[in-house]
Amino acid sequence: MMKLAAITGEKKAELIEREKPELKAGWALVKVHAAPMCAEYKSFVQGDHSECLGHEAAGEVVEAAPGSKVKVGDRVVVMPQYPCGECEMCIAGDFIYCEHNQNHYEPTMTQYLSKPSWLLAKIPDGVSYEKASLACCGLGPSHGAFSTMGVNAFSTVLITGLGPVGLGAIVNAKFRGAAVIAVEMNPYRVELAKQMGVDHIIDPRDKDAVSQIKALTGGKGPDYGLDCSGVVSAHRLQIDSVKRKGKVAFVGECFSETPIKVSDDLLRKGIHLIGSWHYNLNEFPYLMKVIEQSPLADLLITHTFPMSRIQEAFEVSASQQSGKIILKPWE
Repeated sequence: MMKLAAITGEKKAELIEREKPELKAGWALVKVHAAPMCAEYKSFVQGDHSECLGHEAAGEVVEAAPGSKVKVGDRVVVMPQYPCGECEMCIAGDFIYCEHNQNHYEPTMTQYLSKPSWLLAKIPDGVSYEKASLACCGLGPSHGAFSTMGVNAFSTVLITGLGPVGLGAIVNAKFRGAAVIAVEMNPYRVELAKQMGVDHIIDPRDKDAVSQIKALTGGKGPDYGLDCSGVVSAHRLQIDSVKRKGKVAFVGECFSETPIKVSDDLLRKGIHLIGSWHYNLNEFPYLMKVIEQSPLADLLITHTFPMSRIQEAFEVSASQQSGKIILKPWE
């Protein structure tokens, strides 16, 4: 048997027990040592019962089925989803866009999980499980978006929404040498962004936010934008602020409709709007360089909880007074 976290009521979380997963050919069993928290707090607040929490993990391979590409003892980061591994997207490394994702779901806020072995990326020696787990949602979305857009030391980037993903975007942008304008009103996260060396912070409640952003860039607007909030008003702020021929990537989930004027926004301004979810698997070694070398990566992890204190961990996550929160399933 193993322990895993579950939401069992409105603002109520606890540990439950379940049988360890069985392995398929080519799969491996991972003993989870670090399980980051993401947006699961929304279900916690709403009381949406769930025994399948989490999509990020780092741990140790303790069992490998025949045909596995990893071996017992390997330290690995667990990539999200259960893609087919055979289609054009998977073969190219863009597995996150697989159209044939398998009908298989396992939690990561658990002591053990099973995974196709090709989705287990090996952690370099000397990198802790906690920091390695940032290669999922902590740093992954912004790394993928910045690679696609070509963010570099000559760039100015506008980041909207400084939750854990947005704070991770500051880490990635600063590692690339870019200037960062951030948009956020949460005092805790504003202060954390300042510690990370953000160049400017704009309050989204200011009616002249677009003018302020353009004034900071000589009147033309930022070169690139990254929305991590999933808020329609932030989408519009990005589109209205970015320079002509600029690029905006969206990594924050949003299920509302954002108004876009094809002529004014796209044709006459010439901007590129990009959807970006994760990063190409071939980029993993580069992202690990960020984790190994950036002094800001340590600032991104603000809380670490034993999974036995899952109720407290969810309460902190729901308060939004945190950066990235890491659970330790064996404590």
